[in-house]
Amino acid sequence: MESKTTNAPLSRCDSPQQLEAAIRALSGRWKPVILFHLFSAGRLRFSELHRLAEGVTHKVLTQQLRELERDGVVARAVFAEVPPRVEYRLTNAGYALLPALRALNAWGAASLGESTDA
Repeated sequence: MESKTTNAPLSRCDSPQQLEAAIRALSGRWKPVILFHLFSAGRLRFSELHRLAEGVTHKVLTQQLRELERDGVVARAVFAEVPPRVEYRLTNAGYALLPALRALNAWGAASLGESTDA
């Protein structure tokens, strides 16, 4: 008797649109980097994220953070101080991504190797 478990995990999804929306929410050159650093640090200022995400421009970092905020993954807190202080942190939905990102990391290491060459 042949087992039919090959596609079992995906067949349990309510719809392919939900999977597509989740992948779209995480797509972007810098989103995995942003999430990695927020998982590690908890809360970070924009300047700290910019320093940690070597090579990202202010414009792109702002865009990626806005998209993550729009999708409910990251929260932005503005403090009424002089000079103004803005911090970013993961929401509960952001923390819920940790198992999926760990699985993607393991898959990337096993399937794609450690190389970052494009």
